[in-house]
Amino acid sequence: MQAALRLAARQRLSTTTIAASRRCLATAAASHAELARHAGSGAGAAATRGRAAPVSLANIEAQWNGLSAEEQAAVHDALESVQAKDWKELSVDEKKAAYYVAFGPHGSRAPISHPGDSLKLWASVAGLVAAAGLLAIGVRQFANGPAPTMTKEWQEATNERALEMKLDPITGLASEGYKGKGFVQSE
Repeated sequence: MQAALRLAARQRLSTTTIAASRRCLATAAASHAELARHAGSGAGAAATRGRAAPVSLANIEAQWNGLSAEEQAAVHDALESVQAKDWKELSVDEKKAAYYVAFGPHGSRAPISHPGDSLKLWASVAGLVAAAGLLAIGVRQFANGPAPTMTKEWQEATNERALEMKLDPITGLASEGYKGKGFVQSE
């Protein structure tokens, strides 16, 4: 019983609202305001769609961006009626047009990057790396010499102080038979 009620409720929906929602989902050609205007005008939407000049489905990929929203909607409606047929009877142009309108790189699926963007990206990254390298070289030029704790004499004095304090008597400098360098790192 509930299935019959749902079916009856679906049949009561206006065809204009269904067509507008399909057009919005499939092509994203018209803005939400246009869809609301078409859905609200009822028969006016059909009249507006009827006024659009017929567009050839051959090479629709090249024409799509130049078409107005009304022409795109007309193409979409024409493709909906064509797709109702058996797919074996459709021409190659009709199949290509249906695929492009549904999944092509237009609207929200348009590519974000354009030709030449990768070259600009690589050039800017190389410029930033070069600037960072120059900054590092400049800082080293103006910096003081090595820290006094990095001299061999200082590190040997640190070893003597560690032995006086019996630092790490089990495995370290103060252990019996220790043969390592201790704190001496410089050559």
